[in-house]
Amino acid sequence: MSWNESYKLSWSDFKDAPNKHVSAVAVTASGITFGFSVSTTDDQVVGFTSEVHAHFYPEKSWYKKEQADSHVLDHEQLHFDITELHARKFRQRIDQVKISNSVRDQLKSIHNTINKELSQLQNRYDSETNYSRNVDAQTKWKIYITNELKKLAKYKSVD
Repeated sequence: MSWNESYKLSWSDFKDAPNKHVSAVAVTASGITFGFSVSTTDDQVVGFTSEVHAHFYPEKSWYKKEQADSHVLDHEQLHFDITELHARKFRQRIDQVKISNSVRDQLKSIHNTINKELSQLQNRYDSETNYSRNVDAQTKWKIYITNELKKLAKYKSVD
């Protein structure tokens, strides 16, 4: 499922069986997919195209019905929004890539860097909100991510 500005996650999107052996109430599996193709003439790179998508993986996402509520769902939605934020950052950085014979390496490097940044921010989000338990921190993160998404609206995912 691709990120869409007009669609918010619902518990019915979480299809995997919950892990009863962990304290987590829900897990959102999301990530960025990336592909590119390079055009060459006489062994010289003359252009490239790329695609970047923020995805939610229903079959790997789960929740515990007896503990989950709308607050937890909002927390999980923000995980998906953080993925979209990094897809936008990725597209922005790709826009700045100059065509050269090293374009493949540059794109792969940006991809690796974005995935590290995404992972770090997801972990920081969970840590600072105490996995949604810190309501004040959760509210601050919601405002922060909403503002960051607006700043990069030019690079948002489209259907």
